Amino acid sequence: MLYIYTKTKNALVQRMEFKLDNKILPENILWIDLLYPSVDEIAYISSQFKLKFPTKEEREEIELSSKYWEDNTTITINAYFLIREIGAGNDRKNIKLRNEIITFETTKKILFTIRYSEFSTFEEIQARILASPKNFEDGYDIIDKIFEVRVEKDADLLEWIDKDARLLRTSVLEKKGEYGYDEMLKDISSLQEFNMRVRDSLFDKRRAMTSLLKSDKIDKDIKQNLTIVLKDLNSLVEFSISQLSILDNIQTILASQVNIEQNKVIKLFTVATVAMMPPTLIGTIYGMNFKFMPELELHYAYPIVLGIMVISTILPVIFFKKKGWL
Repeated sequence: MLYIYTKTKNALVQRMEFKLDNKILPENILWIDLLYPSVDEIAYISSQFKLKFPTKEEREEIELSSKYWEDNTTITINAYFLIREIGAGNDRKNIKLRNEIITFETTKKILFTIRYSEFSTFEEIQARILASPKNFEDGYDIIDKIFEVRVEKDADLLEWIDKDARLLRTSVLEKKGEYGYDEMLKDISSLQEFNMRVRDSLFDKRRAMTSLLKSDKIDKDIKQNLTIVLKDLNSLVEFSISQLSILDNIQTILASQVNIEQNKVIKLFTVATVAMMPPTLIGTIYGMNFKFMPELELHYAYPIVLGIMVISTILPVIFFKKKGWL
């Protein structure tokens, strides 16, 4: 699908869905958004504006030269944008984050975007353009605002992760009986994965924005705004790194608690083993088949030996309690 945004004579912006059957493109184009584009649509736009859009393989390469390149007439950016997929309910287990590559290309101050997913960022930008067309003079203004809005949404994601991490830390410390260790570990791993995906997305946008700031095609106002957004982005990267440290700390606390619980169990078995050793010894002695054992002739030998075995079991337990080992 091709969505074209054009500037009208009275400085308003119109949005239209363009069909290849129309053949003639409108004038005063501001932005062409290629959403789930077909091969024919990409070929048509490429021929009309003499552009060469990156292939799927080029879009997914991680080298800096594949993420951003610029020539005399065009700027091309391949950037990661996060998508949050929510299943049934709003539980963390039903939420998935994935990075989707979006291609931005500019020529003659027109912005072209190629994307294969829906993004709330684009919906918000589209609403802003139609509501405040004076703030968008060319495609560079649009790409500037797209990055600004996306960084704000990444900040919201980090706040969500931070909130869940705090709740998880409380659960690890206070709700051990209600919350299984396996479940805690899965939640920690899930939050770590979310955090790393946000961080990767931030790193990717930082590279693109840093390169944009060096371009002579961008005017001073846009560069000034990008500089502010870049500062916010850098603070988010630092926050993301500190958040990973916090999650590592929670994992360490959890591992310590597991070790404590294991030590308690081992201590219990150790005490039980030591307490049973004296009666075992007594039983072993009187289980020997010697002919001359004086105690065998006593009438009350059996209850006496049983009593000694009980007392020999109780005495070590009392001793351990006095020492504070139980």
